[in-house]
Amino acid sequence: MTGLLKKLRTILLYFIALIMGLFLVGGGVVAYYVKTLPSPQDLTNMRVVESTKIYDRTGTVLLYDIYDEQKRTIISQDQIPNFIKWATISAEDDSFYTNFGIDVKGIIRAMFKNIQSGGMQLQGGSTITQQFVKNAFLTREQTIPRKIKELILTLEIEWRYPKDQILTWYLNQIPYGSNTYGIEAASEFYFNKHAQDLTIAESALLAAIPRAPTYYSPHGNHPDELIARQQYILDRMRKFDYITQEDYDNALKEKLTFQKNQGGFKAPHFVLYVKEQLETIYGPNYLQSSGLVVRTTLDWDLQKKAEEIIKEEALKNLKNKGQNAALVTIDPKTGQILTMVGSRDYFADPSPAGCISGKNCAFDPNVNVAIRPRQPGSSFKPFAYSEAFNKGYTPDTIIFDIPTEFNAYCAPDGSQDKDQYGLKCYHPQNYTGTFRGPVTMKEALAQSINIPAIKTLYLAGVSETISLAKKMGITSLRDPSRYGLSLVLGGGEVTLLEETSAYGVFATSGSYMPTTSIISITDTEGNVVQKHNETPQLVLDKSVTDLISGILSSDDLRAPVFGRHGNLYTPNISTAVKTGTTQNYRDAWTVGYTPDIVVGVWVGNNDGTFMTQGGVNAAAPIWNKIITYIYNRPKSNSDFIVSRASTLPVLSPSQTGNLILDGNIAGLETVDGVFHTILYFLDKDNPRGQGNSQGDAQFSQWEAAISNWIKTNPILIPPPPTAPQPNNPTQPIPPISIDLLSPTQYQLQKNSQNIAEIILISTTPISTLRITQDDRIILVKDLSDQNTLSFTADIYLNKPIKDSKTSTVRIEVGNKSGESLSKSFPFISN
Repeated sequence: MTGLLKKLRTILLYFIALIMGLFLVGGGVVAYYVKTLPSPQDLTNMRVVESTKIYDRTGTVLLYDIYDEQKRTIISQDQIPNFIKWATISAEDDSFYTNFGIDVKGIIRAMFKNIQSGGMQLQGGSTITQQFVKNAFLTREQTIPRKIKELILTLEIEWRYPKDQILTWYLNQIPYGSNTYGIEAASEFYFNKHAQDLTIAESALLAAIPRAPTYYSPHGNHPDELIARQQYILDRMRKFDYITQEDYDNALKEKLTFQKNQGGFKAPHFVLYVKEQLETIYGPNYLQSSGLVVRTTLDWDLQKKAEEIIKEEALKNLKNKGQNAALVTIDPKTGQILTMVGSRDYFADPSPAGCISGKNCAFDPNVNVAIRPRQPGSSFKPFAYSEAFNKGYTPDTIIFDIPTEFNAYCAPDGSQDKDQYGLKCYHPQNYTGTFRGPVTMKEALAQSINIPAIKTLYLAGVSETISLAKKMGITSLRDPSRYGLSLVLGGGEVTLLEETSAYGVFATSGSYMPTTSIISITDTEGNVVQKHNETPQLVLDKSVTDLISGILSSDDLRAPVFGRHGNLYTPNISTAVKTGTTQNYRDAWTVGYTPDIVVGVWVGNNDGTFMTQGGVNAAAPIWNKIITYIYNRPKSNSDFIVSRASTLPVLSPSQTGNLILDGNIAGLETVDGVFHTILYFLDKDNPRGQGNSQGDAQFSQWEAAISNWIKTNPILIPPPPTAPQPNNPTQPIPPISIDLLSPTQYQLQKNSQNIAEIILISTTPISTLRITQDDRIILVKDLSDQNTLSFTADIYLNKPIKDSKTSTVRIEVGNKSGESLSKSFPFISN
């Protein structure tokens, strides 16, 4: 027993010694840091902070100085209403009046969350007093010494001052976004009233902002999230009995009206986009005192012009019931954002007058539509065609544009509204309301014909197309299982910024560069803190991007629907462009590019109300003006210079050869005594092989629709083009050949310009050419002064005589050897 007592006494002595040692070490640490800490006895001498400045790409134009006009009005404790105190406590520190400046439970809870998430630093759990200490005395660096200093100052302030005094200092100190500091300045800035006049709803909303001032700003890009956080705070105020149930119900019903933001900074949507990124990386408090210099990618001259054009054209669109517009310009080789205009005028009043920001506004000036998901309409089609070309389909692959039911469980003629499982039948219409019969993929894409696009997406694969779009920069389509064939008509929402970036892959012949808004960041000593340094990723084969660029840059290909030399035509500038229009004209898009620049434009209403015009009339004029300005402005206006010689690949009349596959349609007519067949159902798994894959789910739907259509729409199939065969001695070379390359099916479209593309080949130079239509002369050309063996020409066809369904074009050619050839082509009018 005596031995046991001795052991216990020894253990007790060691334990006492350990406690005393820890106490002495802890006291020494505290004593060491106390010497280096500022005295909380004099809180009137606040640390002077240095502003963070945001510049344009040249580093000479100041876009935004975060503390340039720091708004702060100190008010006394009795001028701060209880509503804002209760809202702040409920939002930031619900045990404020009972803790001693440190919320042990909150720290432990935050510690466990950090451990669960794999975090290496302690985050969260800060009390109001701790936050005040960080703002007033310390930096935001996440180090152990800084944490020790924070705890020491927090305990000392809690010991020296009453809780209400600490809360008053805190509410006079913290940032509320848009250069406003303290509750009085925030009340005046957002609601044009003194803090003591705030309502419960307004108090809860202001209390929501300090957690992330830019993100939750009423003038920012996340109004819905701000309202959600306000309601969360009201819930907690009711939970802690700070307000009655009646107060709570009235606060939820109250409509908040924010004062117009006269921020006084340049390129506001872009600046806020950059500022939000900076706060995500560095935190809002660090930016307050860091003195960072941020050189952005913005081309200020181009931004000013873009804002001017957007405002001017958007106001014109008011007659089309379009209230708003947005524009993004990107350098595809670097991914740098050169312009970002998020609405027609950031400083304008919302429309209709008095609407709540983010709720039921046709025009909400502060919301940046460039980064808000919207349906892209047909501007999404190039991604589906790209994947189809990846799989082996060609621009000359022929698809039928006819009324088609795509739900395999619905009647092929579209007579049902729902299938046997209650799902909606899907038989979409074309933009023009007409159907063209057999068309090539290049015609379908250039003329934005819907039915062939849906068939192309089916052949390419929905999930495969989404995967390709993701590689090209479109990240909004996160769940492929949500989307069906309507995706190719804009059934999935994407942002203007990411789709503009994705088109950059076409511009760079397959290379993707992630978008960036920041070139470099330096600290007060001039040291580079952050620098943009991305490597391009090859995501699409050049042969595919060349095909897309060739199709989208052909004014001839799109002419039958969009006309020649219209809003998509840019004289002397090689551009590729695609429009998009969603159902009922909710959204109008135009995205186009050169090898040096990509411009994306959106026109519409924030609340999705209908317009009366689509992409080619509402958005394309804006796109055309900015592209034209870029290529004609003085070089001295920016360090971003485009090459006047930048050209896109040109799609030849028959670049890959007509892909006319077997289908054997009964009753098909002949041309020149030769029977020809045309594919009417493509084999999804064998793009270059024969058709009629009856095991495919869509086979019966497509086949039935085409069979019905052919009964009333006879098709004339042209013979395959002939050309000299010098290496084939068994086949004599014809002295002259005449071929019609397009339209491939000899069909004239009603209410459209009809263009015939012919190619002439001769063994000796061609001398004369004469073309007539129904005995009316279309073209007479003397080529005797030219020494050409081949000749390609586009001719405009006349509409058939009234009540006539047929029209005959006759081509007569002579060469310098005295040989001649004439050939007639019968046309059918749809």
